[in-house]
Amino acid sequence: MNNNKPKKLTANEASMIVESSVIKRRKKDARLKTYGRIAIGLAVSFLIFLFVSIFSKGIPGFFQYYVTLDVYLDRDRLDPKGDLSPESLYNGDARSIVLESLYKVINPKGRKEKKAAKKIISTNADVRISKMVLDDPNILGKTIPITFAVDDDIDSFLRGYIKRETPSSERRINDTVIKFVDKLSAENKISYKFSDYILTGSASRSPEIAGIKGAFIGSMLTLAVCFIIAFPLGVATAVYLEEFAPKNRITEIIEVNINNLAAVPSVVFGILGLAIFIGVFGMPRSIPLLGGMVLALMTLPTIIISSRAAIRAVPPSIKDAAYGIGASKLQTIFHHVLPLAMPGMLTGTIIGMAQALGETAPLLMIGMVAFIVDIPGGVTDPGTVLPVQIFMWADFAERMFIQKTSSAIIVLLVFLIFMNAAAVILRKKLERRW
Repeated sequence: MNNNKPKKLTANEASMIVESSVIKRRKKDARLKTYGRIAIGLAVSFLIFLFVSIFSKGIPGFFQYYVTLDVYLDRDRLDPKGDLSPESLYNGDARSIVLESLYKVINPKGRKEKKAAKKIISTNADVRISKMVLDDPNILGKTIPITFAVDDDIDSFLRGYIKRETPSSERRINDTVIKFVDKLSAENKISYKFSDYILTGSASRSPEIAGIKGAFIGSMLTLAVCFIIAFPLGVATAVYLEEFAPKNRITEIIEVNINNLAAVPSVVFGILGLAIFIGVFGMPRSIPLLGGMVLALMTLPTIIISSRAAIRAVPPSIKDAAYGIGASKLQTIFHHVLPLAMPGMLTGTIIGMAQALGETAPLLMIGMVAFIVDIPGGVTDPGTVLPVQIFMWADFAERMFIQKTSSAIIVLLVFLIFMNAAAVILRKKLERRW
């Protein structure tokens, strides 16, 4: 006789057990929700901290201090050849004219004080005058107020990074220079305003005149090459693998490799570009054409995978209807499948391009870290890109480069957000619900 029979529960006991079980499950659900909220809160906190850190340093980078001087534009000294050519203007005596205008305000005494005063204005002041004369030769022979960027050290002093109380031997500017800056401030010659260099200037060792225009145009040219190569190849590969390729061992290997390539570190593509495009084909370094080709290799797997997913999302009934009215396979794909899959393809492409825009490692490998002052006029001109420019500025010691680095990061983030927003809007606008 078996005495180990389970005890029969009364209705009351069973109800209590069920109620206890329900309470435990609800507590577990509540804990899980709490953990989820904590995780989201931490993620949002880190994101807010990141953005506050970048914007607090980056927004001041869009502004800088200037000094306004009344400058007499002597025709003979500015244009020694008299032909208003860039060569004549750049060989003129513009720097001395600027310094003379400065001396009239601060009245330095002796050679030592004049030498100290030269540190107040950026070394690019003569170039600014030459460009103004090239744009409007009628200003020659006139006295006009011109605004010049102050030197990085003066800018740092005016921002409070260089303290007046610090002993002179430990400061980058001496007491004489500070006296002159105080005099300019008292004469209302110093102003703090939006920088006309950060967005229109190019690479420079002087932080007060450095800008992102060259790097931004280089990024756009590189992305254009990347798109022209990667999008057609990616879509064609996706169509072939999804619609035409036989399902055998070879196509399986190809598909596995495409998926693996999407996870390969970007620096590997830079090494590949260095070995093939530069080592074998002898292409010049640091040109947008080469950078675009390397980024196209990196972006291709993403475009192929997203394009195949978009093709699979097209309902089979669309194909059946096309075949039913006598369309060929090619007509079905190009007239029906591709137009319906295009929103997903474009979305994947834009996201892949946004990822490529922020890449630095593969472009460093192919030499796009070169110091390029001139703005590239085409895909074969030497140039750099925005992420590499940020990388280079972050390595410079001058204080102003810290702010300009954060400013460039803000520009890059805004453009990345714009590209991702465009992908979402494009998908919403073009997608069809079945």
